[in-house]
Amino acid sequence: MFGNLFEEEECEEGFSSSSTHAGGKPAKGGDEPPAPRGRSNLCGIRNQGGTCYLNSLLQTLLFTPEFREELFSLGTDELGCLQDKDKAGANVRVIPLELQRLFARLLLVDQQSASTADLTDSFGWNSSEGTNQHDVQELNRILFSALENSLVGTSGSTLIHRLYHGTIVNSIVCKECGNVSQRQEDFLDLTVCVCGVSSLEEALWNMFVEEEMFEGNNLYRCALCNRLVTAAKSAKLQKLPPFMTMSLLRFSFDFAKCERYKETGRYTFPLTVNLRPFCEQADGVAADYSYELFSVIIHKGGCYGGHYHVYIRDIDRLGHWEPPVEDNKIRMQRNVKQEVKEIHQTKLNEDDPLCVLTAIISQEPSKSVLLDQLGQKLMEKIGSSWSKTFRKSSGPIGKFLQSHSDVFMLVSNGTRVALKANPPSLILSETHEQTDDSTIEGSECGTVEGLEPEQEGDHWFDLNDATVTSIGVSDIEKQFQGKESAYMLFYRKTQLHRPTGALSSPQYKVPHHLIQMAEEENIRLQQMREEYEASNNSFELRLHLASSYRLINGALQPVSKEPNVATTLVFDRRKTVGDLRLAIYQEQELWEGDMALTVAKMLPAGLHLYNTLTDDSASLYSAGLCANSDLFVWNGREVCGAGVLTGAEWEPVLLTVVRPFVEPPGDQVGAEFEKATDSGLKKEARAFAGGATLGEVREALGQPVGSLLCQEQSVAKVGEHWAGEGGGASGWRVFPPDDMQRTLKELSLKDGDALLVLEPQSCDSSMFTLNGDMVTVMTPSDCRWLQVEFRTPHGGGGGDTDERRIVKVPAAGNMLLCDVKQRAIEELQLPSAQYCLRQVDSTGKLLPPVCEELSLREAGVRLMTTMTLCLGCAPRASQLFLHFSVGAAPSAGLEMDIIIERTCTVKECLKAMLDAVGLNGTCWHLRRLDWCEEVGEALTDELASLSEAKINNGETLVVTEGQLPPKGFLKLSMWLHVDAVSGSNDNGHAVEHADQKHVHTPQLTSVGQVEISVEATLEDLKAQVLTLPALQDACIPAAAFLRLWEMEGRTPARILRGHHVTLRKLKLTSGADLSMQRLQNAEDLGPKEILLNVKMGIPGERCYYPPEELIWDASRDSSPRSLRTCVAARYGLSPDSLLLAKHHPDKHAWEEIISSWSQQLSKKKKKKRTESLLGAPFHLKDNDVIGVKNLVIDNKDFYTREDEQGQQRLREQAEQRRKREQAAGSSDCDGSHKKAAGDARTKSKKPEVALSINVGVFR
Repeated sequence: MFGNLFEEEECEEGFSSSSTHAGGKPAKGGDEPPAPRGRSNLCGIRNQGGTCYLNSLLQTLLFTPEFREELFSLGTDELGCLQDKDKAGANVRVIPLELQRLFARLLLVDQQSASTADLTDSFGWNSSEGTNQHDVQELNRILFSALENSLVGTSGSTLIHRLYHGTIVNSIVCKECGNVSQRQEDFLDLTVCVCGVSSLEEALWNMFVEEEMFEGNNLYRCALCNRLVTAAKSAKLQKLPPFMTMSLLRFSFDFAKCERYKETGRYTFPLTVNLRPFCEQADGVAADYSYELFSVIIHKGGCYGGHYHVYIRDIDRLGHWEPPVEDNKIRMQRNVKQEVKEIHQTKLNEDDPLCVLTAIISQEPSKSVLLDQLGQKLMEKIGSSWSKTFRKSSGPIGKFLQSHSDVFMLVSNGTRVALKANPPSLILSETHEQTDDSTIEGSECGTVEGLEPEQEGDHWFDLNDATVTSIGVSDIEKQFQGKESAYMLFYRKTQLHRPTGALSSPQYKVPHHLIQMAEEENIRLQQMREEYEASNNSFELRLHLASSYRLINGALQPVSKEPNVATTLVFDRRKTVGDLRLAIYQEQELWEGDMALTVAKMLPAGLHLYNTLTDDSASLYSAGLCANSDLFVWNGREVCGAGVLTGAEWEPVLLTVVRPFVEPPGDQVGAEFEKATDSGLKKEARAFAGGATLGEVREALGQPVGSLLCQEQSVAKVGEHWAGEGGGASGWRVFPPDDMQRTLKELSLKDGDALLVLEPQSCDSSMFTLNGDMVTVMTPSDCRWLQVEFRTPHGGGGGDTDERRIVKVPAAGNMLLCDVKQRAIEELQLPSAQYCLRQVDSTGKLLPPVCEELSLREAGVRLMTTMTLCLGCAPRASQLFLHFSVGAAPSAGLEMDIIIERTCTVKECLKAMLDAVGLNGTCWHLRRLDWCEEVGEALTDELASLSEAKINNGETLVVTEGQLPPKGFLKLSMWLHVDAVSGSNDNGHAVEHADQKHVHTPQLTSVGQVEISVEATLEDLKAQVLTLPALQDACIPAAAFLRLWEMEGRTPARILRGHHVTLRKLKLTSGADLSMQRLQNAEDLGPKEILLNVKMGIPGERCYYPPEELIWDASRDSSPRSLRTCVAARYGLSPDSLLLAKHHPDKHAWEEIISSWSQQLSKKKKKKRTESLLGAPFHLKDNDVIGVKNLVIDNKDFYTREDEQGQQRLREQAEQRRKREQAAGSSDCDGSHKKAAGDARTKSKKPEVALSINVGVFR
């Protein structure tokens, strides 16, 4: 019936199927060994995906010592050996053997969690069964049945019967003749009721003390009287087992609503229970009927999903229990208050310095005293100084405080002294500096004298799959109610005492072969962890020996030309610098003298040294070493006799030194000479120390004092067009004499920067031109050509193509385009006319004419490219060349051209275009083309210049007919509510009948349109609306008495808020429909004040009172509780007596608004997850309908007859659509396609899988 009722949830507390490692760190790889046990020293069980129910029950059985020891007492002679399970005829009882091995691992193997894979394999479960969740109560019975069947014929065949079997006797007593009819009933666990019951004792009382009477229409047929008579039925416990299991009926089914639900009300259960009142024979000793709680299996979640974990009492003291932090703090505060009280009540002994100082510190409000004020406080207290009174006997006050470190402690970085038994208050921590971490940790978490020790046997743990944590007894009370509550209770008789040898002894009565197995696994795990730690903490270092390097211009360069001169050393990162130094000493047997290890880094200029490792006790991690770090091994002073400057400020810079090329002698001419002569410059990479001055660089280059050092200028805006091959001359800035004293770092020179070196006489050559502080370099490669093409147009259309004539014009980057055009015209021998030069893009389209007043470099024209010579005028630098068309977007090549000044206004440009095409009139305006070459936005500012309007050269404009629309104006249609004025609080007795609609759709009448700026405020809009002719007779005193709605269709959807908010921020668009609603009172809603229509249900009837407007302020709290409180205040009722629901008119459904169980306090995160009705799933907004039910007098649901009729119509429409789709599918698809479509439409939930354990036959 429950299906996937217990499907595992991956909830926020981390109850997922994947295991986590110690410290919450995810596994780095598949080879990481299992983590060791945590602080509790107990082992958890890994979740296979949905086996939390199995884990909780197995932990309970493990911590049932009698069950565990009985299972361990069965040897291999009775159960067989697992190695023989696959042999034919072998009688191996796999389930108890695997259970023994699992228990042994949980007790003895040092791992955070154990796996149940072998055990579930013995159950006959496949891999998918581990992901299916089931009921733990059902598993308890099936597992006990499987164990009984597995142990048939062994000494453990009665194990389950002896420990868990009990008997109930049911009696029926005839009230006429007194005849008693009895029937015995066996049980392994008692199922007790939760619904309508407040405690376990009350449920047991109803089961075994209260009598059920057969009377009236329900009579009992007595066998002796042979007729229907009045009788009484009762039940009693006849035989009590050593272990009593109580299964709580938390889950049930509501047959009225046809839905599952979970009982989450308060249901208490005691730590000890006396079953004497519920037994048939009650004449035994009290210990025979007394039971104590030792395990609580808890279910967290709802009826459609959840998670199991278990609280267990550690009877044998196998784990390391620590009191919860909250308990420690409470006890510490209680002890501190008691100590302070005793100090104040005790008479001060002025002869005892310890007593005096303790009294001074304890009486301070902050519970601490500044060290330099302690002497003054002492003098004020006893009237004498420390030196006169106590120095002779107790020494200086500082040493006295040190010698009594068990009483005093230093806080606030050693500036204040406080008492360890009474640490500073929270006020001190807020007003002073933070105390030392170790001091705080010791004072809060350490053992404080006077703490009450835990009682014997009260060590409780929370075993949550792989996680085990200590808990207190008070935590059990938190599981009395809620979504996370107790589900199964396990009690044991109080007279079952454990032997002394079993306490704190995990190996107690564990078979020797299982102990040996656990020891072997521990050895293997330890080896795996050591190997993993070694491999995970090993990293490679690159060692660079000083003998392999030499210092050249501030950078260390390898002596040899081999690519790898470094030695790789694999080392443990957990070791110290001293260990590393010793290892290098041992590796370098021939090393003599001191050895310094310096962190290095390979830069483009060479190897550079940074900080030297001097502290041999420091770890490699704290020294800043990581994988593949470079270490330079040297004597710490010099390399090959040269001193080395270390540190970031001396990082070398790799510069490209450029010099004029000097032709070498004839016998040395080679490829390098041929490459250099092409550009006339020689380039070489040189490294210099970043802290070296420019004058030192000039000296290192061997240049005289008068030489010029130049830096290449950054490329200008058009530089990307000419910086490459054929880009023309390059410009260099000469460093002024003052820069010769500045370092390369100060000059912001970086790796790869070029440095031109020139002697003064070089500037007289044709290659170098000095103009002020700029040097222009004109290399032979810059003096190249530009190709000009001219197409001769033919007047006729006889199919002849244009004649193309091409000429190459010698050009340079600084050559003017007018000179290029003139030379091309001369060489082509063209007639006198107006010509212009135009570039061509990659598609062959002509680009706008270039300005001929510019040079090739300034115009962005690359050398060795082709330009087209066309008829027409070229624009000047102050003009724009524009394309335009009239009426619509132009087709390719059909647009018209115009040249106009950049300073012309948009209006003047429009007039020039109209004049060009012979049009006149004022009903025209200009529009741009958008990105898809369609007519786009209008140029609204006609007085702006073309530059201000951001019109670019070559852009296309469209001359459009019609008046220019107002800039930034909206045209809004206004509607008026003709209903009664809103804001009435009339609580009359009118009834909204079932046939009325839940959503109140107002009657609207049009009142006209308004045009208003998008920058106007909402208040401006309301004021303009009030001026409409249709509202002249409306009595609206001010704009605040008017509510504006944005419409969706014919329904108000959103209230416009904020009188001073602009319409742009309200996201209103032109053409929107707005409706107006008159108010009785002025209104100014905040951004999170929601207007709701609430209506109270009529008790006992399926209808509502008329809806009322309710303004709910959700700015501070948008939770269901806040809305309930607001509604309750409106109706004058208690919030807890109300149930709310939101109506969905499109679905004719009501969605109840209840607090989600995810709002409960998270034990792990210690904070509350808030639930907002403004978000999913409710998304409350203006005009939503909220139904209200008073649970005290009304227990019906929210649905009306109209809702049911609407849902019926929706079902009929869905059925009709399904039939149409099925008919269409049968006519268009073959049989296989029809089957797939049908399967997709009728896809059901995950099928129910019965829980079973396969057991062999051993009878």
